[in-house]
Amino acid sequence: MNDSEISFSERVYTIVAQIPCGKVATYGDIAKRSGNVKAARAVGMCMNKNRDTYRVPCHRVVASTGELTGYAFGGVEAKRKKLLEEGIVFVGDRVDLKKSEWK
Repeated sequence: MNDSEISFSERVYTIVAQIPCGKVATYGDIAKRSGNVKAARAVGMCMNKNRDTYRVPCHRVVASTGELTGYAFGGVEAKRKKLLEEGIVFVGDRVDLKKSEWK
């Protein structure tokens, strides 16, 4: 199977599955890595539909500002708790992307 045969959502899930514990990526970065720089909202929809949170750690995907957005598995506070447990650095209510962003 080549890239053109893999659905956008599967590309997104494959990329998100690679985000290491203790790091985050932005929706825009995942869109860019998936081949469509303008698909940040579509990445968000994929994360909302994700049912395999063990393989695809969707809590590690945040807004480009570091803000936490929706999380279907307990809301933003549950997402924050998971990220804090993984060592993600926050400044106020936002992830410190300079210290925590996956490159």
